[in-house]
Amino acid sequence: MSWSSPNSTDSNQPIDKPVLLPQVVINTRPVERAAPLTEHLQAAGMSVIDMPMLTLEARSNTEQDMGLMRQWFAGDYQALVIVSPTAAASGLAVWQALEHERHAQKSSENASQQKETGFTGLKAPSHLIAVGEATAAVLNDAKLAASSYQVLQPLIANNEGMLAMPEIDSLQAGDKLLVWRGLGGRRLLVDTLQARGVHIDSIAWYERKMPADAMTQYEEWQTQFLAQQSLQQTTSVAQPKPIVIVSSGTAFEHWEAIVKAVAAKVVESKSSMDKPTHPALQLTDFAYVVLGERLANMVARQQLSYWRVEDLAPATILAAIHSPIVDPM
Repeated sequence: MSWSSPNSTDSNQPIDKPVLLPQVVINTRPVERAAPLTEHLQAAGMSVIDMPMLTLEARSNTEQDMGLMRQWFAGDYQALVIVSPTAAASGLAVWQALEHERHAQKSSENASQQKETGFTGLKAPSHLIAVGEATAAVLNDAKLAASSYQVLQPLIANNEGMLAMPEIDSLQAGDKLLVWRGLGGRRLLVDTLQARGVHIDSIAWYERKMPADAMTQYEEWQTQFLAQQSLQQTTSVAQPKPIVIVSSGTAFEHWEAIVKAVAAKVVESKSSMDKPTHPALQLTDFAYVVLGERLANMVARQQLSYWRVEDLAPATILAAIHSPIVDPM
């Protein structure tokens, strides 16, 4: 089942006969993007653990990147797609620098004519398309008083939603599109438009890496969770599967690698004197909230239980968790 942001609160939470402990939810979003979702789920009575599977690291601007920015600045592209708040902030800083550079050049040229030209703010040379509210907010909040640009958004914040936008749908062979992004991702948009003959350039302002302490954090959480689960086996208290919220293929790959590596360590330790008290958790011991078709297919191929959402709004995710789960087993 696929979910998008609801217009009203969904209160149809399934009622289970056994007494349930608070639902455990693992939020794997990067630190700078996790708080709104964590707070929303905690307010709904869930036990949320922030366990980032991605950290965002800035990349140095190359001469090629600056060349693409100057081409966009000169009006060579029909549209600019910005896929994340981090990409928006990074690209905006360079855009502002180029605008000031142009203003300084004009001021120098006009100096001999005693003309004064004040800085008139940012003017977009093409359509600006932001994927999601948070990305749009970076651009809108940074507007100078005299700036002249409008930030457009798809109705649904994913690749399919962008392809349905008139500004994207109307692109034809020979047209050019610039994308501000992180390293990797968003292939459906690129592949679809390239097949149509649209020329696409992109600037990767940052790259996504696994946090250095991700495995340690998972191991510590698993130890506490399994100990608690062992105590509950002697009571009538039921513990549902922990839920893992995953928003990108890279994050899921990192999660998969950590769960399997920790499980392998436990198996190896069984032959030693220090026998583990509890078996390690496997990927199938969790339920997943995943963003979009690509991620849904990734978890389905491994026969994992999941809810598919079409955006990462906290209300969307909470409504999905309260709905029937897709169980491919």
